[in-house]
Amino acid sequence: MIDERISQGAQPPKAPSKLVPLPVAPQAIPAKMHKPRSHWLIAGLSSLLVVAAIAATTWWVLSERSSIHYVTAEVTRGPVTRAVTATGTVNPELTIIVGAAVSGIIQELTCDYNTQVKKGQVCATIDPRPYQTVVDQNKAELAVAKAQLEKDKANEAYTLLALNRYANLIQTHAVSQDVFDNAKNAHDQAIAQIAFDEATIQQHEAALAAAQVNLDYASIVSPVDGTVVSRNVTVGQTVASSFQTPTLFLIASDLTKMEVDTNVSESDIGGIKPGNKATFTVDAYAKRTFEGSVTQVRQSPQTVQNVVTYDIVIGVDNSDLALKPGLTAASRIIVDQRNDVTRVPNQALRYVPSNRPRTAPSDQARVWVLRNDEPVAVAVVTGLDDDSFTEIVSGELKPGDLVITVEQLATAKKAVVPRLL
Repeated sequence: MIDERISQGAQPPKAPSKLVPLPVAPQAIPAKMHKPRSHWLIAGLSSLLVVAAIAATTWWVLSERSSIHYVTAEVTRGPVTRAVTATGTVNPELTIIVGAAVSGIIQELTCDYNTQVKKGQVCATIDPRPYQTVVDQNKAELAVAKAQLEKDKANEAYTLLALNRYANLIQTHAVSQDVFDNAKNAHDQAIAQIAFDEATIQQHEAALAAAQVNLDYASIVSPVDGTVVSRNVTVGQTVASSFQTPTLFLIASDLTKMEVDTNVSESDIGGIKPGNKATFTVDAYAKRTFEGSVTQVRQSPQTVQNVVTYDIVIGVDNSDLALKPGLTAASRIIVDQRNDVTRVPNQALRYVPSNRPRTAPSDQARVWVLRNDEPVAVAVVTGLDDDSFTEIVSGELKPGDLVITVEQLATAKKAVVPRLL
């Protein structure tokens, strides 16, 4: 009776102190059968969750695909222009630097800013008195040399008479040979003295000419017809030209012809040639565009902080005198241009639908055209491109087609950035 109660899992009653309980084998106690039933329940719940997740993901993908909106641009015909932009300075076509060749004090000024001058007109005068003194001294020395020449010519004539006389007397042995030789020597010296006097006169004439040049330099004159654009001296100022010629005036020969000096980087210089059309704007006339053409592509490079640039000169007509020297010009040099061609926005060539697999870059250009609300790839051959449009040389495109430039999700309102092919 006691063994049967133990096999059913019940606790045995307390035995009297004299009785010893019988040993029970461990395998005699059976395990409960609730554990397999809970295992199948958990497995079923897990399967339901997986199916629900797959269904939710499928619904989200389908809803997202159906909510994609495409931003399109129309294929058009028009110009495609490739240009190089650069910043430069407006300058007169020819600017003359007028300096001082001699030192001294500015005694008089007859030219000022914006003065219209003629060739040879005196613009300033340096105190001429030091140079006038040198001229007078050289004139006096020249006069002395000429007087000495006349004196020596008279002496030469006398020695010639004496020589002839002694030549007749020596025939009759009336004078000795020594007397005749002395007379001949005196005549030869007189001839040499005349040659010396003539050379001395030439020397004094050269010194007088140099002194006269310095005196003339005391008058600062305009070398050309033009307009004074800068004056750097005042009355009473001392100019020193011992080591470097000081600049007194800047004279523009013709303000109706201006030029723009621009610096173009070495990466853009290859396509620029004389004759290329150019446009530029200045801050003084924000709504006006000036037109010109490239007149020079200078070969001298300029290196600033390891950046190599070249000077490009753009000529422009300034008949209305609107342009002033020194204005900063934002220039646009036209390198190449195509007129009335089929063109698409550059962004259309970079667009790829987001649901398409990413592929390796290809040499074949293509655009995506929206047809029946679906993107269709169209292979094209491109030509000239600029910052905004690309020329379409060939391909199944015509003006009016809608090419996709970007796509947008209606739910997130976020544009998808085009990817490179």
